[in-house]
Amino acid sequence: MQKNKKNINKAFLLVITISMVFLMVLPYLWMITASLKERGHVSDPPYLFPKTFDFSNYTKAWNGAPFGKYYLNTIFVAVVVVVSRILFGSLAAYVFAFIKFKGRDFIYFLYISTMMIPFYAIVIPMYLLVNDFGWLNSYQALIIPRLADAFSIMILRQSFISIPHDYIDAAKMDGASHWHILWKIVVPMSLPSVITSAIFSFLYIWNDFFWPFLVANEPELRVIQIGLQAFTGQYLTEWTYWMAGTVIASLPPVLIFIFGQKYYISGLSRTGLK
Repeated sequence: MQKNKKNINKAFLLVITISMVFLMVLPYLWMITASLKERGHVSDPPYLFPKTFDFSNYTKAWNGAPFGKYYLNTIFVAVVVVVSRILFGSLAAYVFAFIKFKGRDFIYFLYISTMMIPFYAIVIPMYLLVNDFGWLNSYQALIIPRLADAFSIMILRQSFISIPHDYIDAAKMDGASHWHILWKIVVPMSLPSVITSAIFSFLYIWNDFFWPFLVANEPELRVIQIGLQAFTGQYLTEWTYWMAGTVIASLPPVLIFIFGQKYYISGLSRTGLK
């Protein structure tokens, strides 16, 4: 009786798990199948899968807007922001982890507390600052306000403090500078967390729509998420091509997550995040 009850519970949990996974995957499945349907048949009920697969939608979507330019803009902005966040985040995390000074912990927690402030609460002051500096419709507006990130600093600091201090003390006894200790000892020993921080930053920048839409909406400065608007008109939306463009835009984040998954999981486990 007890064994049958356990089997029923396992079966119930299995059904619930499969159902939840299906509900999570369904929108992405619809996006992919919709991108392969004939033009004008995206929302036709009742079928999910297309009767005929039209792979030319991807070519038409790519040629329907300057996606090459959008890709280059997004890659350039994402790479610059990711590199700067790793650079500045590593420097700040090293200071908060290994250099003692009065008020260090207070400053750290004050800085980390900024993660509790919603972005939409500070977007107007940020926009006004960008406008006052004359950076609207420029790469500066896309990059400079996002050069540093409290979340990256938190991840890196939590990883840095897990490093045994014997390594740091031995390097100091050998006359190593803080710069040498950071880049030759601390960062290599925290590589999973560094990659995790880079992945988080890249995914955020790549998928961001709101800020680029506010500050850099000129055609030559559009990023990939803004570029998808090319298929939206006042009276008609080309859903088939939009879905094809969305699949194209989703490929880099998916590939980066797949290939960096082991570092991602390891980095989160080292920082104590669940």
